[in-house]
Amino acid sequence: MPQKQPQRAALWLDDGSCIRQRPVYRHHVWLYHFVMDWIADGRLLKMLVVVDEYSRECLVIEVRRCLTSQGVQEALGGLFLPHGCPAYIRSDNVL
Repeated sequence: MPQKQPQRAALWLDDGSCIRQRPVYRHHVWLYHFVMDWIADGRLLKMLVVVDEYSRECLVIEVRRCLTSQGVQEALGGLFLPHGCPAYIRSDNVL
């Protein structure tokens, strides 16, 4: 059986740029990311997924063949009306 790895200290910067905001209430931190998939006829579908990190509720899945920055703004703007603005919005894309 392999030995247990020792815990490592977190890396914090003085300017606070690496500190990840932990959600403490609903609609405190929203997470968005893009998912892409090919459909049967070979065309690409792009999906914008927005999740409330505290409740893990999926707020919207926007599916389009062409998802532009204007489409992202429209999707987020449509969420601000019923839910209000979150304190933080972060991207979960790893590129």
